[in-house]
Amino acid sequence: MIHAWIEAMRLRTLPVSLAGVAAAWGVAISSPTGYSSVAVIACCLFALLCQISSNFANEYFDFKNGLDRPGREGPRRGVTEGDITPSAMRNATFGTLAIACVIGLWIAWQGGWWLIGAGIVIALGVLAYSSGPYPLSHHGLGEVAVLFFFGIIPVNLTVYVSTGQFMTDAILLSIAIGLMGSNVLIVNNYRDIDDDRVVNKNTLAVIFGRHTASNLYMLNGLVSQAVMIPIWERMAAGWIISAVYLLIHVILWRMLTSRQGASLTPVLGMTAVTMFIFSLLFDAIVALT
Repeated sequence: MIHAWIEAMRLRTLPVSLAGVAAAWGVAISSPTGYSSVAVIACCLFALLCQISSNFANEYFDFKNGLDRPGREGPRRGVTEGDITPSAMRNATFGTLAIACVIGLWIAWQGGWWLIGAGIVIALGVLAYSSGPYPLSHHGLGEVAVLFFFGIIPVNLTVYVSTGQFMTDAILLSIAIGLMGSNVLIVNNYRDIDDDRVVNKNTLAVIFGRHTASNLYMLNGLVSQAVMIPIWERMAAGWIISAVYLLIHVILWRMLTSRQGASLTPVLGMTAVTMFIFSLLFDAIVALT
């Protein structure tokens, strides 16, 4: 039972939410006005809980809508396989989201009550990804959602909450992180394309095919480093990070295009971990500069 819940959290994908806050911390420590480490930690917990809630919601609503089948190519789905009851997964979805909202209220108290509006948008995004009248993940908009909810929004808001200001570096970095995060979902949908096509789950990979999806994976990685150029012009060591990232990115792209089915799951995990390591290396450069 515990293993089923751990699987439902999708640990391989969790570095995506951690990477956004970690990258934001790198920007925050360079602020001339200082930053709040407690606020960064709160944002990290908020982002992590939101992603777990989104993963739970995806499993619950895909089961409810008949979009998951036993024996699918990807990781075992607890609800579909009968390991977890639908009601338990539903309660876990909203319970985890409720805890995230409590932390969000503290963040709003620290950073300004207007952040409650941002929190509501994020909470709706957690659910809208897999449910509602127009589930984003079912209409080729999952990658766009990841760009915003795991890149642009968490990086910029974490920097604002911890420093009290928006910063240009955060905007550029948030786009880079969002594009890297979108690649994690591309691998997921590339792997599941046959299962998704059967149940009419129109992910970007289903709509445009494997060739376009793999090309987008490559393009996202290249653009993510291109937007970092203005930052690297002030941090010479950053070019090394980009070079290492792109080398790993090309290797993962070749793995993506040469594998099928469950053998792509490690590529998903490595894409997420590479994104997180990029954020940590960015932090290291800022701290040492």
